[in-house]
Amino acid sequence: MTVVRALLAVAALAVASPVQAQSWPPPPGVSVDPHRYQADQHRQEMQRLRARADQREAFARQLQLETRLNRLELEAARRPEPIQPPADRLLRSPGEERALREAAAQRRRATTAGITQIDAWLDRPAR
Repeated sequence: MTVVRALLAVAALAVASPVQAQSWPPPPGVSVDPHRYQADQHRQEMQRLRARADQREAFARQLQLETRLNRLELEAARRPEPIQPPADRLLRSPGEERALREAAAQRRRATTAGITQIDAWLDRPAR
């Protein structure tokens, strides 16, 4: 139990540590321009943040490449669809063609008649 408490205390101290970008006064006895010291601290922190951003960007690119490779591998592992030969067009006699055209025209007229009945019912005067 004491080990767990010690780990929790260390974790709490690590979380509560000051941010590195903060400027701390130089050690005693050293004559340093405080503004230059602060500027150096800020520059170092910016370099650290840029390095972390570059690492994250490189990691994101790596994940994108891995995703693309995995996707390509999955697509390559699929069984190809069998090639279907084009269907031959059925040859019909002129009489059969005419009968098919007349049947299609009759179906269109029946559909139109049904739709116009619905439109007429919807357009009826309100009571």
